[in-house]
Amino acid sequence: MEIVENSLDGDLDEFLDRPLFCFLGQRSEGGPRLSPLWFLWEDGAVWNVARLSGRSYPDRVRRYPESALAVVDFEPRTGRVEHVGMRGTAALEPYDEGRADRLFRKYLGEDRAEWPAMFGEIDPDGYRLVRFDPETIVARDQSYPAPAGTRG
Repeated sequence: MEIVENSLDGDLDEFLDRPLFCFLGQRSEGGPRLSPLWFLWEDGAVWNVARLSGRSYPDRVRRYPESALAVVDFEPRTGRVEHVGMRGTAALEPYDEGRADRLFRKYLGEDRAEWPAMFGEIDPDGYRLVRFDPETIVARDQSYPAPAGTRG
């Protein structure tokens, strides 16, 4: 993994620990596709939980593993714009309950009793993990002074 640029004010790992969406960009027979997903940055890879039924991106991972991924944190009231873009390869991995649990805790909190029921009982046969291995990373702070009318 090559970090081509990193102009973030803070640590890259801390940025990727925030509960933000990543956007997985893939090609398909019908043209480019983009999937907004929850993610976990762990072991130098981006991990997503992938439901197999009713979702098209797991099949695209199988067919076209070369992918791009972006994570953006934007706050218009302050002018904060931080972006991490990655190019690399995605693959489907077996469902790992421990890793999926860490991903869900990032977005839903530590108390599983408070989670919506749809996240509590997942059938591992109907799910996989997408592992995205970045080959290159560009991390940029593109923040700007917030216009006076947007400050809250």
